[in-house]
Amino acid sequence: MGLTVNDQLTLLLDLLDEHAGDSTATSSEYKQIARLVASMLDNQSIQDDHLLQVLPQIQQYGIQGENASNISAHISDNKQNINSWISAIGQYELK
Repeated sequence: MGLTVNDQLTLLLDLLDEHAGDSTATSSEYKQIARLVASMLDNQSIQDDHLLQVLPQIQQYGIQGENASNISAHISDNKQNINSWISAIGQYELK
């Protein structure tokens, strides 16, 4: 049995929260972020317009992070976005 959308969002939220808090990440975490978002978008079970707008941004963050030469700088450059994404996911999960 696969992960539900809520499970995927919880995992995504945990990964983003870890990036924001620790300012470190691994290439595999970035790959996992990109895969999680791709799966959720393919599934088409999310109906929240705001979340649907930010998911591609999160996916792009994951893709760029896989190839980032300086992961700390990549996280730092996206810190405001990460916090915004965490908020959007948290609001969706409360519904």
